[in-house]
Amino acid sequence: MTTEPILEQLKAHLIGIADIIYQPLQLGPVSGVLIYIQSIVDTATMRKSIIKPLLEKVSENEVDSLFLSRVISGEFFTLESKRSDSAEQLVDDILSGNAALYLEGLSGMLSFSIQSYQKRSVPESTNEVVVVGPQEAFIEDINVNMSLLRHKIKHPDFKMIKFTIGRYTKTEVYVVYIQGLCKADILENVLDSLGEIDMDSSLGVSYLSEFLEEHPLSPFPQYQYTERPDTVAAALVEGRIGVMQDGTPFSLLIPVTFFSLMQSSEDYYQRFHSASFIRMIRLLFSVIAFLLPSVYVAVTTFHPEIIPTNLLITIAAARENIPFPALIEAIIMEITFEGLREAGIRIPKPLGQTVSIIGGIVIGQAAVQAGIVSAPLVIVVSITGIAAFIIPHFELGLAFRLLRFPVLLMGGTLGLFGVLISIYLLYWYMVSLRSFGVPYMQPFAPLVLRDFKDTFVRVPWFRMKKRTKAYAADNETRQKTP
Repeated sequence: MTTEPILEQLKAHLIGIADIIYQPLQLGPVSGVLIYIQSIVDTATMRKSIIKPLLEKVSENEVDSLFLSRVISGEFFTLESKRSDSAEQLVDDILSGNAALYLEGLSGMLSFSIQSYQKRSVPESTNEVVVVGPQEAFIEDINVNMSLLRHKIKHPDFKMIKFTIGRYTKTEVYVVYIQGLCKADILENVLDSLGEIDMDSSLGVSYLSEFLEEHPLSPFPQYQYTERPDTVAAALVEGRIGVMQDGTPFSLLIPVTFFSLMQSSEDYYQRFHSASFIRMIRLLFSVIAFLLPSVYVAVTTFHPEIIPTNLLITIAAARENIPFPALIEAIIMEITFEGLREAGIRIPKPLGQTVSIIGGIVIGQAAVQAGIVSAPLVIVVSITGIAAFIIPHFELGLAFRLLRFPVLLMGGTLGLFGVLISIYLLYWYMVSLRSFGVPYMQPFAPLVLRDFKDTFVRVPWFRMKKRTKAYAADNETRQKTP
C-alpha cells in the first residue's frame, strides 16, 4: 500500500487531463486545494456552497481542530458531501462531475456532487407519436428521466436499484420496478445478469439488451424499447421491470409478449371502440406486411387457377414482357424498397422524406416502363412497405422485414404449401420462445381467456379488473370491485 500523500496520488492519476482545475485555497494558516473539471461542474454553485462558507467561517489567524472536524462533518455546506481516503474513488468522482476538497491536516478528501452537463429540454416523443395523451419523452440525462417517472408514480413501493457499467464510461444504469407487483424471480434474474456484465463501455441501453435476452440469436425482440415516461409507468404498474441508462433517451421494458409489442400507448387514451378497431387493423396489416409478397408469388407461379379470370388476364398481360420469374422480380423489388427506406432515414431530414417518396415513385414507374418489373408487383410491394410501418414497435417491425425474405423463397419454390410450412414453423418457434420465463405468445399460447380483454381488442377500463397474468405477481387486482 502506498504512503504517498493522497493529493499527489490524485495528481498522478489525472496527468494529461487538460481541463482539470486545481484551485488553491488559503484558510488562515492552512492551505487547501479544490479539484474539479471546469466543463462538467456548476461553478456558480461551487463558489456559493463550498468556497464562500469556508472563507466566512474560518478565523483570520488560525484554524483549530474543531474547525477541521466541522468541515469533515459537512455542517458548513448546504451540499451533501462524502469523505474518501481512496485516490481511485476520488478520481471517479471528479470525472463524474464532483469537486474534491483537500485541506492540510485532514486525512482523505471531501467530495461534492455539483455536476452540470449540457442537456436538452424535455421534448415531444418523435418515435412513439400519439394524438391523445402525454407528449413528453425521455432525454439523455438520467436524473431528468427519473424525475419524469417519479412524476407519474408516487408510491413508496416504487424502487430503483443502481448499477455502474463500463470500465471506461462508468455509465449509471437503473433497474426500476414496483415491489409486490413484479415477479421476484424475474427481478432476480435481471439483477444477476446486469451484475455479471463486464465491458469497456455502455453507450446505449441496447448494449445491455443483448446480455439480458434468454435467446440472443432470435430475430424477435424479447424486450420493449420506449422513450415515453407514461409507457414505462404503465408497464411498471402491470408488473413489468424497466432498465434505464444515463446517456440514452430510451428505456428497456421486460418481459414482453408478442401482443404487448403490437400495442400502442394511444390504445389506452382513446375510447375502447376506436382502440379495438385500430388494434385489429394493426394485426391485419402486420399479417399483410409479412405474407403478401410470398402469397402473390406463390399464387401467380403455382396456383393461377385460384385467381379470378379477369384479374389473371390483367396480371398475365402486365408480366408478358418481364424477363424474370416472379420470385426474382419480387426479391429485386423488396431489396430496392428496403434500400430506399434506409436511404430515407440516413438522408438529412429536410430532404429525406421527399427523396424517399419521389425516389420510390420515379424508380417504380421507370422499372415498369422498362419492363424490368410488373405493375401488380409494384403495388404489392408498396402495400407491404406501408403495412410494415403500422407495427408500433420498431424492433418487431425489423423482425418481420427480415423474415419476409425466407418466407418469400419458400413461396416462390414450393407455392402455398411452402408458405404454410413457413407459417407453421414460425408459429411453432414463437410458441416455444420465452422472454424471461414468460411465454412469448401468451395469452394465445398458453390460453389465458381472462387476458383476451386486452389483446385483440381493448375492453373498457372498468372491465379490466385484473392485471395481465403474464407479468403480475401475487397482487393481480388492478381495481376494487364495488
